[in-house]
Amino acid sequence: MKKVLSIAGSDCSGGAGVQADLKTFSAHGVFGMSVIVSVVAENTSRVIGFQDVSPDMIRKQIDAVFEDIEVDAVKIGMLSCAETMEAVAEKLREYRPPWIVADPVMYAKNGDPLMDPGATDVLIKEILPLANVLTPNIPEAERITRVCVKNVDDMKSAAAAIHAMGSRFVLVKGGHASGDAVDVLFDGTEFHCFSAPRIHTKNTHGTGCTYSSAIASNLALGLPVERAVSRAKSYITGAIQHSLPIGRGHGPTNHFFDLYRNGLRKDDADYE
Repeated sequence: MKKVLSIAGSDCSGGAGVQADLKTFSAHGVFGMSVIVSVVAENTSRVIGFQDVSPDMIRKQIDAVFEDIEVDAVKIGMLSCAETMEAVAEKLREYRPPWIVADPVMYAKNGDPLMDPGATDVLIKEILPLANVLTPNIPEAERITRVCVKNVDDMKSAAAAIHAMGSRFVLVKGGHASGDAVDVLFDGTEFHCFSAPRIHTKNTHGTGCTYSSAIASNLALGLPVERAVSRAKSYITGAIQHSLPIGRGHGPTNHFFDLYRNGLRKDDADYE
């Protein structure tokens, strides 16, 4: 069984963060593990607060996983401050996992901040060069590049600019745009667009966490990046389409919608 590690914050309401990552890993048939970097008190309506885990304990959690278990891919989520970013980057440079998918989480679904704005430069310096795949949404891409993103051409420009900062593949997600949900992947040479009909629902809590975890799962399973993104796009679209009206705010996506209907299966053609 392939093994995937989430390094992220914990969401006590279960829709985002480490909880969403572990559900996504399970839905893809990979063994999920976690390093919790922040404990977040949030629900579908608001972030009440969060408390960061010490850099020393973050390092020890990463050591505990890597010294004992082979890791096929790592997904990085919420990193709230510079000290957390530096601890994670230090250990990932030491252990050098084959795949790192980084989701530069800056805001919760309701707009509450989850990252110190002053840590953006450290994110660019420490985390972006480690990422085989970086998955910013439009507001995150705007903060990283300091360029306004209004359309697909702007998304392509932002992806190219972020690639120049060191990330090998950059996927700029179009969830905050209008019209069809179009995501743009740049591999350093070509742009690849992934489009799906926009699903009109408020229940989108944890979509970014889930999408990036699905990409990491598919990479661990052996798919090339473009195919891994394509399958993850299909997965997150289905999870949103079957999202759950839980809570008073933005309800969570349904991580196991396909598993509940069809059981665990695999398209062998994807893994030749």
